[in-house]
Amino acid sequence: MHYHVNGDLVPAEEATVSVRDRGFLYGDAAFETLRAYGGEVFEWDAHRARLERTCGALGMPDAAPDDLALRIAETLDANDLEDAYVRASVTRGVQPGRLTPAAEVDPSVVIVVAPLPRGGLGGESTWDGPAVVQSVKTRRTAAGALPPDLKTHNYLNGILARLELRRASSDAYRPDEALMRDADGFVAEGATSNLFFVDDGTLRTPAEGAILPGVTRRVVLDLAADEAFPVEVGKYAPDDVRGADEAFLTNTTWEVRPIESVDGIEVGAGPITRLLARLFDEYVEERCYRRESSAPGTDDASDGGDHNP
Repeated sequence: MHYHVNGDLVPAEEATVSVRDRGFLYGDAAFETLRAYGGEVFEWDAHRARLERTCGALGMPDAAPDDLALRIAETLDANDLEDAYVRASVTRGVQPGRLTPAAEVDPSVVIVVAPLPRGGLGGESTWDGPAVVQSVKTRRTAAGALPPDLKTHNYLNGILARLELRRASSDAYRPDEALMRDADGFVAEGATSNLFFVDDGTLRTPAEGAILPGVTRRVVLDLAADEAFPVEVGKYAPDDVRGADEAFLTNTTWEVRPIESVDGIEVGAGPITRLLARLFDEYVEERCYRRESSAPGTDDASDGGDHNP
C-alpha cells in the first residue's frame, strides 16, 4: 500500500508525521472519512465543505489544499483501488510545544486508503450482520464545549463509549455500537454513526445540535423526502428507540445498517429500512457506477466521498 503524505506518495510503512505535529500532540486537526465507489469519491462536495468548515472553526481556514481531490485520486490509482475507504487528514502541522497555536500554518496533509467491497446494486456490505446497540453512560460532549458538527482528530468521547461496550461484552453478548445521549439525556447518535428509527410508519432521527450530521444521514433524509411516509427530526428518549418498529444506523462505510437490538431488546429491520437501503444502493449505482470515471472534485465527478457519522 501507498499513502499520500504532504504531497508525496510513500509506502505505507514509511508514511509518518513528526512527533511535534499538533495533530499528534493535541488532536489539533480535521479529517473526513470518505468512500470511493467504482473510482468515484461519493458526495465529494459535501465532504469537502465539512472539512473546510472544520478547518475554519479551528482557525486554519486555508489548511485544506486546493488539490486535495487530486491527491485522493492519485492515492487510489497508486493502490489500484476503485472501491475503497479513504481518510483525509489535515493537521495544523509542526509547531512549538505550546497550547496556543502560532498564527502561521504549515499543515500536514495525509491520505490513507484501504480496499472495500463493491457497493451499489448487487454490492456487498462491509458489516457481518445487523448492529447490536448498547446504551452507554458516556454523554456526547456539550455543544458549548466542542461544537458537535466539527470532525476533528479528538475522538476521545467516542472511544470512551466504545470502551464501555467492551466492558459490557461477554461470550453471549457482544454489542458493536454505542447509543449515546446528549447532556439532557436525549438520544444523540452512535460513537461513529447516526441513528434512525421508525415508529407507526414515521421515520425519526435526532435533531442536529448534539450530533455530527453525517453525509450519509443527509443522503438518506433526501431519499426519504421523496417517499410517501412521514419524516420527523426531533428529540427522543432511549425508550423511544428500544420500542421502535425498526431502526438502523448510517455512516460512510456502513451505509444503511439495520439494528438488531437495543439494550438487549429486539428491534430489527422492516419495510422502511429495506426500502431506504435499496434506494441508497440505487443512488450509489447511478452516481458512481453508471457514469464515466473522472477525478473527484472535477465537474464530471460525482459529489464526493462518513461517520459519522
